[in-house]
Amino acid sequence: MENNIVLNIKNVNKTFGGLQALNDVNLAIEEGKVHAIIGPNGAGKSTLLNVCIGRLEPDSGSVTFDGENIIGKTHYEINQAGIARVFQTPEIFSDLTLLQNVMIPAFAKRDGAFKLNPFKALAAEKAIREEAEHVLSEMGLIDQKDHHAGSMSRGDKRRLEMAMGLIQHPRLLLLDEPTAGMSRHDTNRTIETMKKIKEGGMTKIIIEHDMHVVFSVADHISVLAQGAIIASGTPDEIKGSPVVQEAYLGGAHL
Repeated sequence: MENNIVLNIKNVNKTFGGLQALNDVNLAIEEGKVHAIIGPNGAGKSTLLNVCIGRLEPDSGSVTFDGENIIGKTHYEINQAGIARVFQTPEIFSDLTLLQNVMIPAFAKRDGAFKLNPFKALAAEKAIREEAEHVLSEMGLIDQKDHHAGSMSRGDKRRLEMAMGLIQHPRLLLLDEPTAGMSRHDTNRTIETMKKIKEGGMTKIIIEHDMHVVFSVADHISVLAQGAIIASGTPDEIKGSPVVQEAYLGGAHL
């Protein structure tokens, strides 16, 4: 792996019909850092994440993770290699408890597949249960561990899905709009959660529209516009970039 770069995206292109969704995208994600990808709606941010997790295959270019080409690998194979994603719409098991929700991906990571009878396994595995309780505690959700996930607030559902990602011990965690639709109170709680995750040294990519969130947690920011990277730098560099201000906010200051 070159220069502590855990994920290397080179010259990636993706079209849908006549639409150029990704246009010669190059990104190098440094190990242990939080790398934010921002840009207006339709810029290609979610398309880029889908390429990184194997849900889409680019028309050209390469994506290497830990020095290994992951283009053509399945979503499952990429997850097993060490990449986990928290989706914009929480993908949780609404009828199960929070504790069960967090334990199931731990079984999947350990055994290489979801258990056909997860309920029997959930009751038997003390070690995974204890780890799940620890992760829920880190997310501030331990008091709700026996509640059904479907009854939670949107902010708590997002933190639950983060817990489901973290228990897999990924090398790289992808967070797609982690505060979308949240109240300011829930957003601030989620910022504190992400700061706590950051202290653990896990590499993370976040897609986020809320600049308060981005500037609170990101080490590095890249800006996508019309499928192309137009700027990349530290938060201070991005804040002061006239190119970014014009393309992203019509000339308004970030």
